Amino acid sequence: MRFQTPHSQAPSKFWNFVVLSLFLIGNVLVIVSLAAEILGLDLTPGFGIVQMLQLLIGLTMLTLAGFFHIYSLRAPDTPRSLQADIGIRLAATGLVFAFVSGLSDIMGIGTHIQPNFERPFVGPLQLGGLILGIISITIGMILYHTSRGSRYSSSLQFLLGKAEKVEEATQNRLGPAPARSDGVKTPAPTHEIET
Repeated sequence: MRFQTPHSQAPSKFWNFVVLSLFLIGNVLVIVSLAAEILGLDLTPGFGIVQMLQLLIGLTMLTLAGFFHIYSLRAPDTPRSLQADIGIRLAATGLVFAFVSGLSDIMGIGTHIQPNFERPFVGPLQLGGLILGIISITIGMILYHTSRGSRYSSSLQFLLGKAEKVEEATQNRLGPAPARSDGVKTPAPTHEIET
């Protein structure tokens, strides 16, 4: 099976526009939410719920823009890999974790809920949860990016060790599996191969 290079089919202008729009709007939302006090846009003292919601929506847009961009670099006929699926799921889990920790006071599971506190605000546990969510998203993007793009195997192939090499050497030495009379392929006999 022959793979095309990632740049053999350029993404459409609309796709590039969507990715760029998500990236720019996400950056604006994150910057405005983090610098609201400096810009004079803070409605409440401290980091309030509106700022948290802006931050989380901006983070979601940046995550989507990143995955869409990485996806556009891949060849159109690239098979799905387990590593890429794990990367997507890990990033989605990171987003959920960031939303839950960021909005935990509103959901009633945070440490600053009413009636003891007048309004919800970001505490150290919420910041820790946001940071863990962002780390999870970053690791997910790295896994997705390093997965089987236009290559036949993953760039993290070295983790599989000798088992894959032995199996490949067996296939090369013995050839394809013989066909049965009913058309079903039987596995090739395995022999010890010295490596």
